[in-house]
Amino acid sequence: MKRVFSGVQPTGNLHLGNYLGALKRFVAMQDDYECVYCIVDLHALTMPWDPDQLRDATREVAAGFMASGLDPERCIVFNQSQCPMHLRLQWILACLTPLGWLNRMTQFKEKAGKQKDNASLGLYGYPVLQAADIIGYHATHVPVGDDQRQHLELSRDIAGAFNHTFGLDFFPLPEAVILGEATRVMSLRDGRSKMSKSDESDYSRINLTDDRDAIALKIRKARTDSIMGVSYDPENRPEASNLVTIYASLAGVSRDAVLDEFQSARFSDFKARLADLAVEVLGPVGEEMKRLSADPGYVDSVLRDGAERARAIAEPIQKRVEELTGFLVP
Repeated sequence: MKRVFSGVQPTGNLHLGNYLGALKRFVAMQDDYECVYCIVDLHALTMPWDPDQLRDATREVAAGFMASGLDPERCIVFNQSQCPMHLRLQWILACLTPLGWLNRMTQFKEKAGKQKDNASLGLYGYPVLQAADIIGYHATHVPVGDDQRQHLELSRDIAGAFNHTFGLDFFPLPEAVILGEATRVMSLRDGRSKMSKSDESDYSRINLTDDRDAIALKIRKARTDSIMGVSYDPENRPEASNLVTIYASLAGVSRDAVLDEFQSARFSDFKARLADLAVEVLGPVGEEMKRLSADPGYVDSVLRDGAERARAIAEPIQKRVEELTGFLVP
């Protein structure tokens, strides 16, 4: 069976974009792949953090995984820091990665902004850690959104550089898997901006912990336009198009199917149907997240078991890497 690896940062406040762009896709893959899903708490250190909040957010993401439908018996769920391979492999890969490759990474430029000289080495080099995350499990497939395509390409380049250096096809070159309509979910208040937990307005997003009334209210208050009818036109109708995409992804149908269904409907009627659908799909997820979060001992036990299973995969791969590198390995 082919192996999938993917991770989510524990930055708190999981929202609809995380669900449609990642969690829903993770669940869809667990029957057809050997799945390794990681809460990337090491990556969370690339920005300022609070230790207590990091622990709470790690448990929240784990609860979000399971509430969305991931079965920890069928896939591996763990937090990254509990498998030493990630950091050990990162250093070896970093010594094979040219600076020019990292200089091309657009996400560093976006996150560092005008303060790049004050940005941490971790923020600059975290794409190498991301490569270690993926290839350290010999993952063959990675579900990604549009904003992560460049990082996966770098992971493939780094895997290829290692293979070339040691003259063998040791690391598979992982392939991107793009699933569903909502690979990039936009803000409910601004259809040209990505949905984000950092947006000042809570009405810009649907949090996975929102109750049913809050979910319905946010859909009803979502910004639209004065154009009649339901259509998909991201350039001229970004907010309306975002809602069409959200409907399609929640319903598990294509955008064209949504447009066919609502071709003669008023947009207000479409929003009402979307509100009902969002409540139907997301309401149970939020309720299960709250139930799981109330039992941190159980969540921690899932992460401990997942870390043990992750190490069982990663340790022999890392041992062979270190032998090839020239280390004296007991």
